Amino acid sequence: MTENFLAKIFEHNNWANEKIIQACIALSDEQLDAPPQSATEGSIRSTLSHLVSAQYGYLRILTLPPEERKDRVILQFADLQESLKDSGERLLELARDESKLPATRIQTRDGYYVEPWVIMAQIINHATEHREQIKSMLTSLGVSPPSIDGWDYGEVTNALIPISK
Repeated sequence: MTENFLAKIFEHNNWANEKIIQACIALSDEQLDAPPQSATEGSIRSTLSHLVSAQYGYLRILTLPPEERKDRVILQFADLQESLKDSGERLLELARDESKLPATRIQTRDGYYVEPWVIMAQIINHATEHREQIKSMLTSLGVSPPSIDGWDYGEVTNALIPISK
């Protein structure tokens, strides 16, 4: 049986999101709201909130008709972890069974038609970009960020194993 690489990529995304949110939950309000000391725009709290709401929004684009996507969902910080987990699991289901993805181009609210694969690629790129921004902000606060790249995930899932000598 061929391994589903798209599903593996979304499994990594969910794992990395969980690691970054765990690092952020441990922060004080002062740390969460500190202005960034880099080219990053927004605080850790606002960046994390944006990452979570965007992922949920991408899920809605993939699963709901345009007329049902009109209301933007605003989450409280305390609800971010659950929302991220829920949307991540639902996106992973789509990655595991591509027949659940729309078979045609999707109409966006801002006047485009888009192929479903573009949204799936954007979900991964968007999350990676913002996790890296958060890691940079954590570092500037003197907090060690989690190691969450593909190599790290390969190690924790025993997909990257050192050759014994």
